Amino acid sequence: MFISKTLKFYKRSDIQEAMLASAENKEIAIKYGERGFGRRPDVLQYKSDILEHAKKGATSFHCSEELWYNPLHINRNMKPKEMDDLRSGWDLVLDIDCKLLEYSKIAAYYTIKVLRHYGIKSITCKFSGNKGFHIAVPFESFPQKIGGTEVNKMFPEAPRRIAAYVKYLIKDHVSNAILKLEKNDFETIVKKTGKKPQEIIRLETNEYGDKVEKLNAEPFLDIDTILISSRHLFRMPYSFHEKSQLVSIPINPDKVLSFKKSDAKPENIVVKQDFLNRDVEKNEASKLIIQSFDFEVKEKEEYKPKQECQFDEISEALPEELFPPCIKNILEGLEDGKKRAIFALSNFLSNVGWSDKEIEDRINEWNKSNPDPLREVYIKGQLRYKVQRKEKIPPPNCDNKGYYVDMLVCKPDSLCRKIKNPLQYTKIKAKSLSHQKKKNTKKKDKK
Repeated sequence: MFISKTLKFYKRSDIQEAMLASAENKEIAIKYGERGFGRRPDVLQYKSDILEHAKKGATSFHCSEELWYNPLHINRNMKPKEMDDLRSGWDLVLDIDCKLLEYSKIAAYYTIKVLRHYGIKSITCKFSGNKGFHIAVPFESFPQKIGGTEVNKMFPEAPRRIAAYVKYLIKDHVSNAILKLEKNDFETIVKKTGKKPQEIIRLETNEYGDKVEKLNAEPFLDIDTILISSRHLFRMPYSFHEKSQLVSIPINPDKVLSFKKSDAKPENIVVKQDFLNRDVEKNEASKLIIQSFDFEVKEKEEYKPKQECQFDEISEALPEELFPPCIKNILEGLEDGKKRAIFALSNFLSNVGWSDKEIEDRINEWNKSNPDPLREVYIKGQLRYKVQRKEKIPPPNCDNKGYYVDMLVCKPDSLCRKIKNPLQYTKIKAKSLSHQKKKNTKKKDKK
């Protein structure tokens, strides 16, 4: 029985000691199997706390990326400035999950290689407990300020930019390595990933002018950027994963390619690796964070959206009957992809004239229609970040397969085939409706 396995494991003094070290200045959330998470915020203060929770049925322990002066002072109704004042720092935790362990190992290997390239020595790594890895750099490795801004107040923007930059740097290397692993057999990769050939195969012209097939791993190279948000949690080291019943164990970053799942069986675990060791060289991650912000600027300059994907401001909120099928399907409720849905919905609604209050009310209403609703605090954090960002950005384009297609909400009608972004659908409908009203008004005036 799983509970007897967890209880036996969490009884170990060396496990308790390692977990307690990881919990310092972190917000903790404890999962009790199918009963879900316990109260938040919570903390671990003593080794005995871990065993006591295990006796009550705790299956896994999760902690924040953020460091807090006092985690118990966190309040879901706090304003962004109050959160900034309470946050003492944040750790960079890159969550790599390619859905297949062998592919995740390759992505983790190249991620570590990139961090080493930028002179970072304080890299630690752990198996997520199922099919991925967490690669971490402690806050102490980053500078205190960048351009006059305190780095502890640059969450979640800074880690998001770093994650996006790292993904950009490794994507071609990962693609080539996976293709080599599968002996250039695209069909095998298609079957393993569940992706369509056109999603992951691109044609490139070689030096002789011939078109050759290349793998594009980006659609299944999952390095979390959007889900890095305030109070976002990750599985603690030496914590169980409920589905796999394996343990999220720290591993030697230089040996990630040789990792085996059997290493994560509770009976095989020996505590010998740290995760987020804070005895580090100050400012060693300065170059990485600065380069990540420079990259963001270059990306905006280099890849401006085409004219048809630029959107004018709307003065009044457009009604739901004008929304495209994908957005309507999201609003009916989802089994999977709810966190991605918030990102798409909030940006879509803000661009079709809805106020921040209207967006919050509608997303809360939508969440109630989900079979397994998201936690209210998560929704508040995402919406707070959108308001804080100020800049309006469109929802993901229709061809971004990580969204509408992957979420199984893309059910195109005849108009969908003429657009590149869900916003275009609604604006075309609104324009058509406005034109029809004017036409009807003219007819009445003539009478």
